[in-house]
Amino acid sequence: MIIEEKTTKNWLNWQKIFWDRVEADMGKLDDRVAIVTGASRGIGKAIAIEFAREGADIVVNYNTSEKEAKEVARQIEKLGREALVVKADISKPEEVKDLVEKTYKHFKRIDILVNNAGVVHGKEFLKLEFKDWERTLHTNLIGTFLTCKEVAPYMLKQKSGKITNISSIRGLDYGGRGGIIDYCASKAAVISFTKTLAKELAPHINVNSVAPGFTETEMAKGWPPNLRKKAVDETCLKRTAQPEEIAKAVLFLASSDANYITGQVLCVDGGWSLK
Repeated sequence: MIIEEKTTKNWLNWQKIFWDRVEADMGKLDDRVAIVTGASRGIGKAIAIEFAREGADIVVNYNTSEKEAKEVARQIEKLGREALVVKADISKPEEVKDLVEKTYKHFKRIDILVNNAGVVHGKEFLKLEFKDWERTLHTNLIGTFLTCKEVAPYMLKQKSGKITNISSIRGLDYGGRGGIIDYCASKAAVISFTKTLAKELAPHINVNSVAPGFTETEMAKGWPPNLRKKAVDETCLKRTAQPEEIAKAVLFLASSDANYITGQVLCVDGGWSLK
């Protein structure tokens, strides 16, 4: 009897070790399908690659940077995951519809949507023209609405889905600044849209937002030295973020670790928002 109990205990221990190892080898997003808009560079690229590293197949959306998008796809495939490259201007309803239909036709499911594509003009208020405001709002806000609207029916049918909208610390109620007022307004609207959509699509779809702080992207390379210094000085951590650090936050919200989180804004800003 003592031998049997000891054998059973050893067997259970070995089972636990085995399944712990299996779980350790699994990615957080194994076999899920994710659409990442604006995935050809910067934060979008980092998100697409991070998701692939964690086991997801990726739809790499781009508008103008075809060469860069195909390179992102090659990196995803090197990680053993599938990549579908789709050109689409997310500010145009027919192109968004085509993006989502191509995704579903190819993968037969859509589990994750990351609305990352966005634009910023960097003009003073009195120099902004109507076309500037129109382009900013159509891309940053209306584009986010369009992709969510097209993807939501598939997620609701599955009774599961994760949507993360990339906003910005400039969309926070005290975060706006001169020179990018159209951008600030659009990102504030994205935050409000996210919170309201989370209510509309509950209980089956989680909708959240990540608000990055000053991040080292291609766009940031053009920052004048005084702006860069100010950005660093205003953060508690005294540095800018790397795109991969933003991607880690988006991964968290897309994974099962965040199943009980919806309608929230996760600031990844080095403590800037504490001021």
